[in-house]
Amino acid sequence: MKQYDSVIIGHITEDINIDHEDNTVHICGGAVLYASASAFALGHTVAAVTKLAAADSARLEQFTIPREDVFAVSCERSTTIRNKYFTADKERRDCVCLSRGTPFTMDDLPKELDGQIYHFAGLIVGDYADDMIPLCAKKGAVAVDVQGCLRHADPETGRMYFEDWKAKKELLPYITYLKTDAAEAEILTGTADRAAAAKILHGWGAKEILITHNTEVLTYDGGEIYACPIRARNLSGRTGRGDTTFGAYLNERLQSDVPTALETATATVSLKMETPGPLRADRAEILAYLRRFYR
Repeated sequence: MKQYDSVIIGHITEDINIDHEDNTVHICGGAVLYASASAFALGHTVAAVTKLAAADSARLEQFTIPREDVFAVSCERSTTIRNKYFTADKERRDCVCLSRGTPFTMDDLPKELDGQIYHFAGLIVGDYADDMIPLCAKKGAVAVDVQGCLRHADPETGRMYFEDWKAKKELLPYITYLKTDAAEAEILTGTADRAAAAKILHGWGAKEILITHNTEVLTYDGGEIYACPIRARNLSGRTGRGDTTFGAYLNERLQSDVPTALETATATVSLKMETPGPLRADRAEILAYLRRFYR
């Protein structure tokens, strides 16, 4: 059985990104791609479990982790998403799911994998069954990107929209690391105050909360609120911001305390945001960036 720091479960997508000036770019995306890249860049051992149709197997070339650590399950459908951005900072967008990937089940996790953390990198509600969370909690720590619990795709139009997570109070106690962005945190808790939202989510059972924002990343572990500023010098690589942060943070927590892991993760995403696509760097480059802009 092969041991990994984290096993990341999610669909690798084709993203059709249209910017505020109507320029169109086709690029591979998905939380599983960006989160595995940042964890690997920091030196962690990562397995990526993904599902896609045979015709889309070329997408696997976009992973930065070793090919032997990518476990691709063949299925009928892959995920394709069109994103229309309305502002230069890419904070406002309209998303349409053009093709929905086949959902994950426990049978998709190879028996030879053993992870300290099981990271659910869902994109759309239904990417995986809720019962996978407590089942994986018996195997290791569970990390959840809440986007996959809130973002729905209309079955007729594909238009994506957000609704509260009905099973949140039942499933949050199984989650060690919970990641939201500021808007998702407000949907879950009803408050726009990110620190207050983190405390509410912790009170409902999640052990550590990470909330991303365009200015900073915030964490809460039941003790103190920590926040660290994003210092990217440009936003050309804005796509994948939250996924990059979360992949870096939860893997760094295996060896560092909360504020140290937060600072490292925020430096990692700041560096990544300066270049489109998944992070292609190593730990030495990230630490050099951290020393230059954070210390």
